[in-house]
Amino acid sequence: MSFFKEFKTFVMRGNLIDMAVGVIIGGAFGKIVTSLVNDIMMPILGIALGNIDITSLEYKLGEPVEGVEQASIRYGAFLQDIINFLIIAFCIFVFIKLINNLTKKKEEEPAPAPLAPSKEEVLLTEIRDALNKLADK
Repeated sequence: MSFFKEFKTFVMRGNLIDMAVGVIIGGAFGKIVTSLVNDIMMPILGIALGNIDITSLEYKLGEPVEGVEQASIRYGAFLQDIINFLIIAFCIFVFIKLINNLTKKKEEEPAPAPLAPSKEEVLLTEIRDALNKLADK
């Protein structure tokens, strides 16, 4: 039974749960970016380049053989994945920069001035000092 308790402790750690939430949100964000690139940016780029479907760009290798799909290098799909990566990397950069700015502002806030000692603390300090003087004699 201790194995399951250890596993439960491991799973319920805050860092692990935060990471899981980050992975789920990242997956959803990746789908949004993929849709942005596939459905909005690539058609606009294709129109700008002369009404071509960029994702279908490929370089055929060798001679075609009947009944076998010809080998090809699909550089259009690769270009689309590069654009996906750049958008995601830019968004992560902006997000981390925002978090760093927020934490930096928290660090720059001055610490509150220490409170003056209470009357009881002053009295106890005087008693301690008086006892120390008596002990030194």
